[in-house]
Amino acid sequence: MKTSDRPLDRVPEDVPLHQRLGVEFRRRIDSGEWPEGRPVPSESQLCTEFGTSRGPVRQALALLRREGSLVGGRGKPPVARRAAPSQPFATFLSFTQWARGIGREPGQATIEVARRRASPDSAARLGIAEGAPVVELVRLRLLDGVPAMLERSTFVHEVGRALFDFDPDTGSVYEELLRREVDLHHARHTIDAVAASPEDAEHLDVAVGDPLLRVRRLTTSSRGEPLEDADDRYLPAMATFTVENTVEGRTTIGRYRTEED
Repeated sequence: MKTSDRPLDRVPEDVPLHQRLGVEFRRRIDSGEWPEGRPVPSESQLCTEFGTSRGPVRQALALLRREGSLVGGRGKPPVARRAAPSQPFATFLSFTQWARGIGREPGQATIEVARRRASPDSAARLGIAEGAPVVELVRLRLLDGVPAMLERSTFVHEVGRALFDFDPDTGSVYEELLRREVDLHHARHTIDAVAASPEDAEHLDVAVGDPLLRVRRLTTSSRGEPLEDADDRYLPAMATFTVENTVEGRTTIGRYRTEED
């Protein structure tokens, strides 16, 4: 397949290749191009089609296995399975990738990027000393120009200082940090409902006290070091979250747009 013919243009070129391949493989399963219950093309066939080595192809297939979109193994070829849509690690962290994946235009308006001293709560969650330098980011996130979520992130200084050389209004902070080879490896999400604060109400155009869907996230490195403490507050009409369990004990979690979108 020629580069110009590859259906990968929907994902920015600075996103790692294995993630771009994962998006395309997932699309083929969801569309039925790779029929459910049938083996998918071999690694060698996919390497030839996309003109790449086995590494990115294997990583992409591994992503789909973890999501449940591919089953089989132990010497057997992977078989397509149309699982309920869920958000893989990359797109769950990246609002930009999620929005593009559902056919919407992501946007952002940066409210603040500042170097501060860690509050007692942030210091405890990030495992650093109270008053240690951190970088705080506050952005209003948009879907097709409409406010959808207020994003607050606190980064350890070593990671967050990269944002002073990047314009957060231009796109995904997550993609930028990956481009800089920041070791974003694991994230723990806590989902609950909160009442809109005065700041929430101002930026999301709701009344103080209106219900919002909150996702708190602690992102760590492959060595378990906390890198980001985040608090994202969604308008309930703009997104919902679904958790799917399987008998094997695997859990997938998905972020979706609501029917009103």
